[in-house]
Amino acid sequence: MSTLVLPHGEVSLPAFFPDGTRGVVRCVDSTDLENCGVQGLVMNAYHLMTKPGATTIKALGGLNKFAGWKRPIITDSGGFQVFSLLRENASMGEIRPNEIIFRRDGKKTVITPEKCIQSQLAYGSDVLMALDYCTHPADSDDVQKKAVDTTIRWGEKCMRTFKSLSKGQSRLFGIIQGGNDKSLRKECAEALISMGYTSFGFGGWPLDAEGRLMEEILAYTAELMPDDGIKYAMGIGKPENIVACVRLGYNLFDCVIPTREARHNRLYVFNDADGVCGDFYSYHYILDDEHRRDSRPVSEFCDCFTCTNYSRGYLRHLAVIGDGLAARLATIHNLRFYTMLMERLS
Repeated sequence: MSTLVLPHGEVSLPAFFPDGTRGVVRCVDSTDLENCGVQGLVMNAYHLMTKPGATTIKALGGLNKFAGWKRPIITDSGGFQVFSLLRENASMGEIRPNEIIFRRDGKKTVITPEKCIQSQLAYGSDVLMALDYCTHPADSDDVQKKAVDTTIRWGEKCMRTFKSLSKGQSRLFGIIQGGNDKSLRKECAEALISMGYTSFGFGGWPLDAEGRLMEEILAYTAELMPDDGIKYAMGIGKPENIVACVRLGYNLFDCVIPTREARHNRLYVFNDADGVCGDFYSYHYILDDEHRRDSRPVSEFCDCFTCTNYSRGYLRHLAVIGDGLAARLATIHNLRFYTMLMERLS
């Protein structure tokens, strides 16, 4: 598949969607995003459910109108975020057979497969993600098996709710769990495909304890996904990992890395005019003293607003004085780096 057709536009593949978790990509607006060549955004159903709430977003015309964004939006179910928070503090909630109970700031939130789909449809999302039970590769076999059983059960509830309420324009993606167990991955994929899912995300943590990409299980899981659907490598964002995953068959990516790194004064720079082999990129550290009087752009190979209008010296000056423009210009550059990376991979 080379193009994904959605209600708010067509997406050329492979594609990278920045994370606008709470309805905003930090430091930039929709015009900045469009000028960077961003084709779509990922927002988080759980976080939006808590603030400002699904009914508020629906009353304001849906996510696109609410955020001033005209292009496609994927809403993640929030399963991964809840999983992460509960791993850090088990007292914050629990995962039950038919729901997730989450307690935070004195408030109790109940997430069910049905509510997950209902809220995403209320947002007007182009792509909805089914609720899943996310695990870590180090979790026990029993936990991995429980996660797959739960993901399949919830997947059926999500699909049934989607079919009964959707008007047929948006799309529902499943998530394949199973940790490093190939038999569990296969069981999960086959069960979800039998329900009518055609596009999938790789579920669970894609890196090992040393931070290395787990290519073997990623490759195997990609093979389980239909070739005429989307193969979504959720949360994978290091440039070299994206390149590796495209070669494994994945064609959709999202991650906080480019925007978070920009806010920490770390920019991505291509080492040559084209190509993605070997050490194809390097880092530019805005605050390094060597840039004080440097009149060059951050990258000679970049056509972003930052590189065509401002010098390294000026960007460093903005960062030193703590002006918010530094974070905006840095974010614009990193997002353009990622959209150019997708262009090189297409």
